[in-house]
Amino acid sequence: MLKRLKHMLIKEFLQIFRDPRMRMIIFGAPIIQLIVLSFALTMDVSHIRTGVLDFDNTPTSREVLHEFTSSGYFSIDEYIQAQSDVDRLLDQGVVRTIISVPAGFERDFLRGATARLQLIADGTDSNTTAVIFAYANQIMSRYTQRKLQQRLSTSLGRAGLSEGVVLETRAWFNPNLESKYYYVPGLIAVMLILVSMLLASINIVREKEIGTIEQVMVTPISRLEFILGKTVPFLIIGYIIMTLMLIVAMLIFDIRIKGDWVLFYALTGIYLIGNLGLALLISVSATTQQQALLTAFFILMPAVLLSGFIFPINNMPLPVQYATFLNPMRWYLEILRGVLMKGVGFSAIRQAIVGQSVLAVVFIMLATQRFRKTLR
Repeated sequence: MLKRLKHMLIKEFLQIFRDPRMRMIIFGAPIIQLIVLSFALTMDVSHIRTGVLDFDNTPTSREVLHEFTSSGYFSIDEYIQAQSDVDRLLDQGVVRTIISVPAGFERDFLRGATARLQLIADGTDSNTTAVIFAYANQIMSRYTQRKLQQRLSTSLGRAGLSEGVVLETRAWFNPNLESKYYYVPGLIAVMLILVSMLLASINIVREKEIGTIEQVMVTPISRLEFILGKTVPFLIIGYIIMTLMLIVAMLIFDIRIKGDWVLFYALTGIYLIGNLGLALLISVSATTQQQALLTAFFILMPAVLLSGFIFPINNMPLPVQYATFLNPMRWYLEILRGVLMKGVGFSAIRQAIVGQSVLAVVFIMLATQRFRKTLR
């Protein structure tokens, strides 16, 4: 059996790497996509183009504007002289937001009255606008609290200053709430399912089209050996691609595996086996490469959307949440977040490991069974 399997694996590797362009697609495309998409997919908002309409023009108003620019989130690109310029700048997209300081701002602030400050933002991208408003509220809250403490310490002394209720926030596993720690591991999962599904789904059907499948059928190789011969090469390729992407993530985005490396690689293998089993199931069921590719794309889109990578699973309707149990990527993302970001062990992600393993076994068994039927 091992000798027959060895010859099968050699044949598969020669067939996969015969075309130099295919080698570039297999190993180059995932790395390039990981780098590009990791920079593009981010919820962090920085260098917000800002216009300033300062009717007060006092030291206090300038100090407040400095608070915005020194935060690193806002950059003042336009100083507006008239209210009529606000619509033009927002319509043309010259600025993303406008800070309007009314006349009498410093007077009201020093008297202890309500000093109003207006922030006008382009709301076409609601998520980005919500982040901008959150940044602005945080900046002004910090500035107001600091000024209030300065006044109280000056008039009452340190002993007379009461802080009242102070809310302290802390984010575990990602203290700075940087989106790269969420999107980069997620993109690794997407690239792995994309490559394994697309490459393996056309593997058997390609041999049907060119006629080499008959030559394999007349050999004494068993169905299990055939499935292993079709799976193991892509499993090895998947490991190589994952390792390359992980190296890029560590060097460029400073991503670190906080958990056990052995556990991470073992669970990645189960994820790859499940993807390859599903891809082989598509391949043995299709009659043409075009049909296999269309079926793979039909499965890939729901797999990504229902994985929790883009939309939280808990926000989905209950029947859809149950449907995500059949998605290998859903379980692998839980494993990635647990082992890579949290550094947890087997017991903390037991449910995800069981779900991933069951899907891998079921898909491989269905592919083997379906291939037996195609031989009849």
